[in-house]
Amino acid sequence: SMAAAEPAARKRRPKGHFAAGRAKRPRGGGGRQLEAGMRGILITCNMNERKCVGEAYSLLGEYGDLLYGPEQFSDHEERLSGSEREEDEDDVEAALKKEVGQIRASTEQKLRRFQSVESGANNVVFIRTRGIEPENLVHHILKDMHTTKKKKTRVILRMLPISGTCKAFMEDMKKYAETFFEPWFKAPNKGTFQIVYKARNNSHMSREEVIKELAGIVGSLNPENKVDLNNPQYTIVVEIIKNVCCLSVVRDYVLFRKYNLQEVVKSNKEGIQQNPSSLTEEQNSKVVKPETEEEEKSSKEANQENK
Repeated sequence: SMAAAEPAARKRRPKGHFAAGRAKRPRGGGGRQLEAGMRGILITCNMNERKCVGEAYSLLGEYGDLLYGPEQFSDHEERLSGSEREEDEDDVEAALKKEVGQIRASTEQKLRRFQSVESGANNVVFIRTRGIEPENLVHHILKDMHTTKKKKTRVILRMLPISGTCKAFMEDMKKYAETFFEPWFKAPNKGTFQIVYKARNNSHMSREEVIKELAGIVGSLNPENKVDLNNPQYTIVVEIIKNVCCLSVVRDYVLFRKYNLQEVVKSNKEGIQQNPSSLTEEQNSKVVKPETEEEEKSSKEANQENK
């Protein structure tokens, strides 16, 4: 029988077969991977992505319900059981209704408030959001954790809202940023700012060029926008993964420890000083500091590759 033959077939598979299969994830599974046009929340973790997704769903679900009320789902289950109770109904029609209900259910699954999609990088989870403001939600979560000092997650490190995405090419980014930055930086709006930049699985963008161009755009929207690397009102987060550039403008980046959920619940005594004023000018001019030991390692490796 087939069942008996299966274990033998499994043994014959070449070594490393599973690893290879896992690395090549199916492409473009219907909006199930990070692409330009999405908004959401980018979450870093060490190693355990599966557990990270679980923690993210539960944390975002908790605060999502608080801020926006419970998610609305339609009652297609009730409708289905209702149609099955009418016994005089034609079987074909009943089957059709059932199928329509299932299709509707699977569509709704896709339109949920929070949906994990493939990020395209290791140790990064991307939760796509719909109908909510990622910046407000994440700021609210960090503010709450910063106040209560209640540790709510074990594997999530940083949680960065991504309220805009475009293709990771200089021309696309410039065009996109001109409009994207307006709510914060277009006169009469203004603020002090810094730009933090991280690229993963992407070697064609130059950090210096991106920072220079984006800072230029902020300056052109209002000359009163000034760079402040110690305690800026706004931090422009630029996260590039493969060919997607993720952007957001966040408040309290320094106060909330670079939006790190592990750090923000520590008391000041065990944490770092509020103002990293001890940084040298040279480190500061980079605008970007590695975030965790794990990420520090990976950026060192990346630098070696670049050389």
